[in-house]
Amino acid sequence: QVQLVESGGGLVQTGESLKLSCEISGDVLNIRALFWFRQPAGSQRDLVARLSDTGDTYYLNSVKGRFSIYRANAENTLYLQMNNLKPEDTAVYYCRAVIGDTYYWGQGTQVTVSS
Repeated sequence: QVQLVESGGGLVQTGESLKLSCEISGDVLNIRALFWFRQPAGSQRDLVARLSDTGDTYYLNSVKGRFSIYRANAENTLYLQMNNLKPEDTAVYYCRAVIGDTYYWGQGTQVTVSS
């Protein structure tokens, strides 16, 4: 059974950094792609970053140069390093994994950036 568990969220001030973690358990050998999404209160869930199984990355324009998605294979963990955080980055952050033909979501972690 696949499980994704996020951690690392919190309350920070503008300009500070956070590193989100997503621990993946289960069928980790068949991961096709990994994602970070975010959902501000009252808004839709948007794609923030993607990491393919070939190592290609994609970033939302507003986070390019500030966020970095990477995976520590030995730990089966996906990370999102977030630097120079802004109030508009405030949201619940979710990781998602595509394993085979199935999508799996984590439970989310709150990130709040105060001005």
